[in-house]
Amino acid sequence: MQPDDRDPRRDRRESGGRGGIPDGLLVGVLAFLLGMTLLVWTATGLAGWFSHGSWPHGVTFTRTPVAMRHLVSRPHDIAGAWPDTPPDRLSGYGLFWGLFIGQLMVLFVLTVFAIGTIARWRARRLKRRTAHGNRQAHDPTRPAAPLAPAAPHETPAAPPHEIPTPRTTPETSPALPATPPATEVLPAAGTPPMTPMTPVTPVTGTPLVADAWAGPRPEGPVVYAPPQARRAAATQAVRDAEGPALVLTSDPAVWSDTKDARAKMGPVLLYDPTHLCDTPARLHWSPTAGCEDRQTARERAAALLAPVRPTARIDQAVADTAETLLRSYLHAAAIDGRTIRHVHRWAQGTQVQEAVRTLRTNPKAAAGAAGELEAALTSHPERRDIAQELTGRALSALLTVNVREACTPNRTDALALDSFLDEGGTLYLVGESLEDPRTNPGAMPLLTALASSVVERGRRMAERSSSGRLDPPLTLVLDDVAAVAPLPQLPDLLATGASQGLPTLALLRSREQARARWPHRKLPELPV
Repeated sequence: MQPDDRDPRRDRRESGGRGGIPDGLLVGVLAFLLGMTLLVWTATGLAGWFSHGSWPHGVTFTRTPVAMRHLVSRPHDIAGAWPDTPPDRLSGYGLFWGLFIGQLMVLFVLTVFAIGTIARWRARRLKRRTAHGNRQAHDPTRPAAPLAPAAPHETPAAPPHEIPTPRTTPETSPALPATPPATEVLPAAGTPPMTPMTPVTPVTGTPLVADAWAGPRPEGPVVYAPPQARRAAATQAVRDAEGPALVLTSDPAVWSDTKDARAKMGPVLLYDPTHLCDTPARLHWSPTAGCEDRQTARERAAALLAPVRPTARIDQAVADTAETLLRSYLHAAAIDGRTIRHVHRWAQGTQVQEAVRTLRTNPKAAAGAAGELEAALTSHPERRDIAQELTGRALSALLTVNVREACTPNRTDALALDSFLDEGGTLYLVGESLEDPRTNPGAMPLLTALASSVVERGRRMAERSSSGRLDPPLTLVLDDVAAVAPLPQLPDLLATGASQGLPTLALLRSREQARARWPHRKLPELPV
């Protein structure tokens, strides 16, 4: 190519790429000037309108740039900036500049809010895409791609230094599905013989060992194991959770070993009413939260009474009366803005007429709630007395200062608990392990109620979703669940939780412990 034949557009790009003004800067400067012009114009007009009741004559958008230039040199001379407008129709400079700065602040706040909203939306979208990709990469139902053998017409390259040796024991993995057998290919002439790799196959018919928990865990098992094995299984399951997680345990080491890893995925919350974990950052939650709804109050009362509820069929009427009393107290406290201390007092049989009066007079009370409570209090005195013993025993932990303080929520904790599912967070529930909670349940009813509340919220979110399941799923890791918080919903979770996006791992000590807590339901077993 001759020198004269050079492309002039290339010359312009080469010369224009150095020292030119970026287009983004030009657009930004023009937008800034236009915005300032609009603010000055509206501030002048609004100031005159506030002062004299009408928009000043002559205050137009096209005249605003000249007025701005005058105000830069003389900010107090509003009349000089608008010579075509009668001075008596303009306001003072104080009102004008006040409106101008106020509009500027509102615009700044809206801009920051819009930027933050867009950034959070993009982050959630990226997180969902990443989680979806991880699920596809670790989906145990997808067959693993077999190793591609060399084509018969191609000559495989001989390894320069390694001589392959046959394996004496095939590799096994409990989490990988079976792969098609690799086809044997004869090497070309001049190359050393190679032993084909043994395909990876799962171990069938053998128990899963919790100490060597590896890869994606099975959905909805009940694992019976000693404490050390349960700790290893629970820790690995928490780390493998793809989305939000609810972790229930009596071992503070599960929290300390996994909290840092889970903090990278979302907020980490800890409900520890008995102060077993060494941290000052603990969640506060009141059992009355959400009990304005009668159905929520019914579910909350059932969960609170689960650890102390008698299992014999003959005591069913007493248990139902206790549940009626407690749900009425929770509902009355919630609609009247009372604390859990009032519920505790009513549950002990003190000043129960306050609850009756609240349910009868408060317009937020559910229909028939007052009559239901009065009937439970007056129909069968002996049954009522035994039921009140049950309700008082369920809330007996509130006599302890730490537990009572943990049930006094604040607004920050309420917002954090409401949003941790959407933000992919982790909620740890840590409590003492109790083998006989019917005499001294401790904080077990509170832990059971909070865990049950989270599970029910996850179910409602799954029902509202288009697919009928949570995506990403809410992983439930329930370590020593029978001795910490015996969830009434556990049998249903193990049966249908996985299809709703609530995969559950329940770790217990023995089958006898499971039968003692859920005597009327058989749990699926995965022995260790």
